[in-house]
Amino acid sequence: MSRDQKLILLNIIFATSLVIANVLAGKLVAFSETFVVPAAVVVYAVSFLITDVIHEEYGKQQAKQTIIFGFVAQIFASIMIYFGQLLPVAPFAQESQAAYETLLGQNARFVLASGAAYLTSQFVDVYIFSTVKKMTSNRFKWMRNNLSTASSQFIDTTIFITIAFAGSVPNLWMMILSQYVIKLLIAAIDTPIFYWLTRQNKHEQSTKVEAKQPA
Repeated sequence: MSRDQKLILLNIIFATSLVIANVLAGKLVAFSETFVVPAAVVVYAVSFLITDVIHEEYGKQQAKQTIIFGFVAQIFASIMIYFGQLLPVAPFAQESQAAYETLLGQNARFVLASGAAYLTSQFVDVYIFSTVKKMTSNRFKWMRNNLSTASSQFIDTTIFITIAFAGSVPNLWMMILSQYVIKLLIAAIDTPIFYWLTRQNKHEQSTKVEAKQPA
């Protein structure tokens, strides 16, 4: 797989994870009386991993471009889902309309929460990743991966849950804490995946060595 093909694939996975996360956001999952989180928590965490991989492999500007593409994909998906909801349902499948609205019908509050949390947290992720990378002279990949993800995920969680569930969930801060703890665990697990996706093969390494040698 070429670098360009890899970038296209990463962008596809990134946009897909965002769209799926928005679809799952309305369902609350209870792992216990304490840990209550939106079903989107796992799949949405993938987007931060992909952002870091693109940043590491293709640079800061490409990571920002991916974030913009992802936002466009979310808006387009929301419009298409709403358009599908407005289409007349077949007379023999009336029950499917209620199921469609329950699963896919995103209210304005969820859309606002998702958009605000997404744009803020993703750009914070890029900023922290870039800053740590410079401070460590391009060393310690695990540090920039985990610090950027941990910080941005907290911002994302706080903004989304506050806007989406304030007034409808009895203990808002417990929900924020529950989701954030799970996201931290996922971030720790995806560190080996980050290293694997940003590894350099022997051909790339030899090319860089040759490029550094004087003519």
